[in-house]
Amino acid sequence: MSQKMLIVGGSGLVGSTLAQYAMPNYDLHMTINKNKITFTNALISKIDLLEDRLAIINLIKTLNPDIVINTVAHSSVDLCETNHVIADLLHVDITKDIAIACHDMGSKLIHFSTDTVFDGKLDRKYAEEDTPNPINYYGKTRLMAESIVMEASNLNVILRTSVIYGWHERSRFTNWIIQSLRDKKMVDPFVDQYNTPTLVDDLAKSILRIIEMHVTGLYHAVGKTCLSRYEFALRIADQFGFDKNLIKPVTSYEKKQDAPRPTKSCLDAQKLEKKIGYNFCDIDTGIGFVLNKSGFTKM
Repeated sequence: MSQKMLIVGGSGLVGSTLAQYAMPNYDLHMTINKNKITFTNALISKIDLLEDRLAIINLIKTLNPDIVINTVAHSSVDLCETNHVIADLLHVDITKDIAIACHDMGSKLIHFSTDTVFDGKLDRKYAEEDTPNPINYYGKTRLMAESIVMEASNLNVILRTSVIYGWHERSRFTNWIIQSLRDKKMVDPFVDQYNTPTLVDDLAKSILRIIEMHVTGLYHAVGKTCLSRYEFALRIADQFGFDKNLIKPVTSYEKKQDAPRPTKSCLDAQKLEKKIGYNFCDIDTGIGFVLNKSGFTKM
């Protein structure tokens, strides 16, 4: 019999991509909220996690899944800075609900975290052993969730990732850059915020290997290249053949955000790569993958 996999947040970038890769070999169940999704070989439950916390608990206990993938997090770091109630509820309280329900049913929980658990002051990529020190409320609540998941069961996995992208309607940064430059519109990405962008297909494939190999613990799951959003945009323009003069660098000082951001929160994925025998791609390979899937003809 196929293992049962429950993806919480099945209509998102990570959830829907993972579902495509997992569908042939897993008995798949997904939760959605407002965004519709069509998967002929998956059961879909519509749940508003913020409005009905009992629904996800009951679903886990009814379904009794072998694996639960929690991809849910608030999409706005700035909103979390100004609305602590939503951040606490979605990142901490609901994570605790899911973790306890998984523990009670003996389900393995794979939970996503973020590079914003670090302050960005280290002049190298962060390893799993480095001490977190979040500088915004989003990062603080995501760090609290990590502790909850790790303490709930020794079966569980935390994957810290960053700037997830792909050929997908939910890939916010790359879609903004590609659509704007294609329409000859200016873009102003940050030149002073560095991350390690991660191809969503790499994440999906690595999750399946984690499950197959019974991996547990905390890992960084990111692409190989540490670069600014401005540099990311330039690399996109290079491969798609867009006008790079439309890309105007902006600093965090010039373009204020409600929540402070770490300057350089690049992560190192070597520990996970060695553990599962899988290499995450560099930025140019990732953009090439997106270009190939898009079917876009260079301008």
